Amino acid sequence: MLKNWTNLFLFHIKNNKLFTFLNVLGLSIGIAGLIFATLYWNDEQSYNNWNPGKDNVFISISKIGIDEYWASNVVPFEEYFKKDFPELESYCYFDNWYEEAVLMYKNKKEIVKFTYAQHSFFDMFPFTIVGGSTKNVLNDNTNIALSQDAARKLFGNENPLGKTLDDGSRKLVVGCIYTIPGKSSMAPEVIVNSIDERMASSKDHWGSYSHGLLLKLKNPDDKDKVIARMERLMHENSTVKNAKQEGISPEEWLKKNGITSTKFYLQSLDEIRLHAITECFAEGKGNYQFLLIMIGLSILILVLSIVNYVNLATANAVKRAKEVGVRKILGASKSNIIKQFLFETIITVLFSILLSLVIVELSLPYYNDFLGKKLVIFGNQFYMQIVLIFIITIIFAGIFPAIYVSNFETLKVLKGNFGRSKNGIWLRNIMLIVQFAIASFFIIGSYIVYQQIQYVSTKNLGFKGDQVAAVWYWNGYNWREKDYKEKVESRYLLIKNELSKIKGVKQVSTGAFEFGSGNGSTSGFSYRGSENIQARNMGVDFGMLEMMQIQLNEGRFLSNKIASDTINSMLVNETALRMMNEKNPIGKEVNWNDKKLKIIGVVKDFHLFGPQENIPPMVFFHYKTVDWMLQNASRIYVKIDAQNPSQTILEIEKFWTKNVDTVYPFSYDFVDKQYARTYASYVKQKNLFSLLNFIVILIALFGLFALASYSIQRRMKEIAIRKTLGAETNVLLKELSKQYIVFCILGFITALFPVYFLLNKWLENFVFRIDISVLPFIVGFFALLFLTLIVVLSRAYQATKVDVLKYLKYE
Repeated sequence: MLKNWTNLFLFHIKNNKLFTFLNVLGLSIGIAGLIFATLYWNDEQSYNNWNPGKDNVFISISKIGIDEYWASNVVPFEEYFKKDFPELESYCYFDNWYEEAVLMYKNKKEIVKFTYAQHSFFDMFPFTIVGGSTKNVLNDNTNIALSQDAARKLFGNENPLGKTLDDGSRKLVVGCIYTIPGKSSMAPEVIVNSIDERMASSKDHWGSYSHGLLLKLKNPDDKDKVIARMERLMHENSTVKNAKQEGISPEEWLKKNGITSTKFYLQSLDEIRLHAITECFAEGKGNYQFLLIMIGLSILILVLSIVNYVNLATANAVKRAKEVGVRKILGASKSNIIKQFLFETIITVLFSILLSLVIVELSLPYYNDFLGKKLVIFGNQFYMQIVLIFIITIIFAGIFPAIYVSNFETLKVLKGNFGRSKNGIWLRNIMLIVQFAIASFFIIGSYIVYQQIQYVSTKNLGFKGDQVAAVWYWNGYNWREKDYKEKVESRYLLIKNELSKIKGVKQVSTGAFEFGSGNGSTSGFSYRGSENIQARNMGVDFGMLEMMQIQLNEGRFLSNKIASDTINSMLVNETALRMMNEKNPIGKEVNWNDKKLKIIGVVKDFHLFGPQENIPPMVFFHYKTVDWMLQNASRIYVKIDAQNPSQTILEIEKFWTKNVDTVYPFSYDFVDKQYARTYASYVKQKNLFSLLNFIVILIALFGLFALASYSIQRRMKEIAIRKTLGAETNVLLKELSKQYIVFCILGFITALFPVYFLLNKWLENFVFRIDISVLPFIVGFFALLFLTLIVVLSRAYQATKVDVLKYLKYE
């Protein structure tokens, strides 16, 4: 039986090569798209899955003000955690970011990713220990835990345990070696406990949010109890005490400072990767919306491929009607015919999956580059998902055509009347409308995405960074040393002076912030007893704002000719000025961290973060005005002459590697290119939509071409009769194509609401966004109609040129 089915299947493939190819290719592309989305989904879902405490370990997130979420907490909680929180199994203050620093062993130096954490870090992230013990390794700041990869880089085959390393400011003894079992929100190469030492100076500061905080609960259901107690402690020790000092009620103090009250959120390691309120860990957070977009679009394409397959299978069944009728006469049962056609579908889908895996394997390097990942086709979970895709595809692509064919009436098909039957045509028409709807969705959607990305990438940012190089500056200092702040400034001024001497360098300056990613320092200031304004602290050197061509609204910039500009002068941006509600701010004083600063200018708003985000209130002052501000500078900005920039960069690199930094590699980026990366993920989404749009249109046209061919083939006798009676070619073309125009219109109308609703949701990611106009819909409709007419009319035109005698000679 199987041999007979196989022979019949091969016979029909031989006689329908083109349509078999289109069927297999369409299914392969659809399945490949779903495999790509599945790989991405598996990777994102795998974060922290290895961690046995993923449901019990929570990171504490502080909500400051109306919409400020910080993945950091105050230190004084520690004393209360020890005695007043019976729900806690343990807690851990840590730095939830990496510091790239140098470790030295003998004559060998390596740049590694440091994280600083308390001794309980391994309770939260129980990495696999391959050497030594975690028992005492983080009890003080003299021991170090190394990842196995970092140990190999530093020690080679030598046993690292008990060896001493130097980080430039102290000696560290290797206490344990670990490996990370899987994807982890924290994956440092080095862990050191310098947190306790740094926390000592903040034990009574309820307003200093300096460190990340992990809490391990005995029972995850006690999360709300812990949050309530933390909020009560914050209220009693911060709000109530501050209000009492100022002689006002807690409610008045909150109103004055522009906050409702500090709120806390606990999010578990299990949910933090894809559902974090804010970025909480060094490994970042996943883009859940983009992940859903990938899954959704890939499912749409697979649906399109399956619809295409079903349409072609049912249309092709007309040619096989007599075969089915003869087999029924010879005794074949209905179930036997269903099994035969399911068998053919299974073979087709199996071959399509194999071809899709080839497509995925060949395209995976580009896909990894697109996502910035290292995905591989591997794992029991993935193989099970492939089997599931296989089964689902067979169910939806195979069962209906098989049942449809098995229901052919024997006498009708043997008399040759089946070609005029309406059975199944209505369903093919509905599925054709679905194809047009999906194609419309992608055409219109890709146009809207293109418009938004074009708007973002061409928007006036309020600054110009095209000839400004941001040179990465390892601002190393030992805060334990006396006069370290003076040393930090002396080093910077020396570098600035020497860089200014290089030919092609027009200007050198710095700022304690980074274009595209903002800065890490915010403070509140008040004006005339107004509500507290939480602003970004923009510590700058002279000339920094002018170099970036940031415009003034009124007043003046900072000047090295005016001594007070390094003592008590500041500028504000337009957003901060609006919050101050002051029409004439020049010369007015504000209270910034208990320091009186005089406003000398108002800076026009510019996009420090990506253009998809709000412009926050900002205050600008010289770095000397706040003596610790220069420590935050991680970039030195160099304005380069446009005549010979490559040679100038080469000279800067020579000076840098010889005189500034002999350990860290010279690294720079032009500010405009650096800033463009803030919306790079959305550019990728645009490119993805464009690629999928092309694939969808291709699959839809495959199906339309094949279906039109079958449809026209069934009407060849009608066409021959019409031609004999004198019908003109244009009349025949109109008659043959009008039904497809109707289907095209119906499909387009079906897609209108989904595309408008979903693209509006996507645009909500952008503070600065376009409004969806009628243009994408007009372009989408005419593009779809044009492609439809090309396919249908080309096939219909061929049909009108046939020899009429071929179809009428037996009449």
